[in-house]
Amino acid sequence: MKNFSPHFLLQNQEEPNKEIPETGQKFENGGKQPEEERARCEWEFNLSTVVSSSAVNGGVVSDTLGVIEFDPSDNFLATGGIARKIRIYSLKSLLPYEESSIFHDVTFLDHATACDYYICTPAKLSSLRWKPGSGGRVLGSGDYDGVVMEYDLERRVPVFERDEHGGRRVWSMDYSHRDPILGASGSDDGTMQMWDPRCGDGGKCLAAVQPNTTAPSPVCCVEFNPFGGALVAVGCADSKVYGYDIRRMADPFFVFDGHQKAVTYIKFLDFQTIITSAIDGCLKMWNSENNRIIRTYKGHTNSRRFVGLSVWRGGGLLCCGSENNQVFVYDKRWGQPIWVQGFDPVAAGGGGGHGCDRDFVSSVSWRQTWDDRCTLVAAGGSDGILQVFECKKKGNATLK
Repeated sequence: MKNFSPHFLLQNQEEPNKEIPETGQKFENGGKQPEEERARCEWEFNLSTVVSSSAVNGGVVSDTLGVIEFDPSDNFLATGGIARKIRIYSLKSLLPYEESSIFHDVTFLDHATACDYYICTPAKLSSLRWKPGSGGRVLGSGDYDGVVMEYDLERRVPVFERDEHGGRRVWSMDYSHRDPILGASGSDDGTMQMWDPRCGDGGKCLAAVQPNTTAPSPVCCVEFNPFGGALVAVGCADSKVYGYDIRRMADPFFVFDGHQKAVTYIKFLDFQTIITSAIDGCLKMWNSENNRIIRTYKGHTNSRRFVGLSVWRGGGLLCCGSENNQVFVYDKRWGQPIWVQGFDPVAAGGGGGHGCDRDFVSSVSWRQTWDDRCTLVAAGGSDGILQVFECKKKGNATLK
């Protein structure tokens, strides 16, 4: 579970008398907030599958999932977290009725039988990314021991290891879509490093930046532009987002300053629109061309943990978890949530552990499929329950 210590949080308190804008309208409209159209939900969500674990040792073993990632083909799902396992699921097993035109009753599965296979890892995992261009064969990971690894999923063995963050936890790693061999990792050591496995010495560091040069702070998230641009965005515990042109890393191309606390996630909605999440309980949409906030999204609770962030580009929807054990979905057009779903412990059909720290949703992921239907997977609680939701445009969905 990715938790912020009191010392970490103390480093990220806003400076005295520092005015932090709450919404982008302050930048664009002279401090006046225009009236926003009331949020409405144009989608129908249905809980399709619940995947949990049988109680082990009285249910005290934590299986918190910190990351969920669909592969580029959207046919497989990878999860990782506290249990030091990478689990691979096929969508056919998670959605046995996907081809049906109607919503079916909830399917209950156990992790042990639902996953196709798992790979044991040497440390707790904080990040997973499928390597572009590998045909779903290579999966990268960042862990709590400060190590970046790549796994060959066909042979189910590690094929690359990089330990250049001095043993400090790697919060996030990603691959360039411009040159899929290149990777980047962000760490508690206050740096973002770009590396190339083709180079010797454990993947030679091509560039290293310390975004906050005056007061180094942990790099919590790293995201390359998935549309093939030369931009990599870095979110830091100093509440800022830094964008770099990978062809010239000396100085940031842009700096977003609008969050009040540590920035934990970054996602590109399109080539120039970026969504960020922070432990100030807000999501923000930015225009990277002019560094302006387009919209602020509020409703979920997030003041301490990583709770996940995912965007469904085809449907224009954003999703995050919450520290009140709920999943929140926002339409990019409105600042208020359009759908909120609680994680009901009873929904696990009696399975799962009974950890004392269950009441949060730790990770979410959209499947990038069609424009009028999609799949959302969320993980909640210390027992690592997965809930799979089917999402369809209203008028296209039929309840059984």
